[in-house]
Amino acid sequence: MFAIVQSGGKQYRVSEGDVIRVERVKADAGATVELPVLLLQGENTLVGEGVQGKLVKAEVVAHGLSKKIYVRKYKSGIQYRRRNGHRQQFTTLKITALG
Repeated sequence: MFAIVQSGGKQYRVSEGDVIRVERVKADAGATVELPVLLLQGENTLVGEGVQGKLVKAEVVAHGLSKKIYVRKYKSGIQYRRRNGHRQQFTTLKITALG
C-alpha cells in the first residue's frame, strides 16, 4: 500500500515506514505532522473525492541543510562577475501511518 502526498509544493510517493526529505516544515523534532493525500493505492485506488479527509501521519526526525550550491553570474566584456552560495533547508520525516 502506498500514497502520494503533497508537501512544500512537491509530491512524494510514500509507504508506511519510509523516511523522506521534504522542504522545511515548521515543527519540532519528535512532533507529528499530517500531510494531505492526493492518491491512495491499496486493494483499490482512491483518487479525487475518494481521498478527501484522508491524511498521512509522519514523525519529524530532524532538520538540516542541503549541500551548498553556488550561483554564478557573468557578463562578457564589462568585467561583471558575481558568486552567491545557497543551502536549502530540509526536514526529514518518517511515515508512521497511511490514510
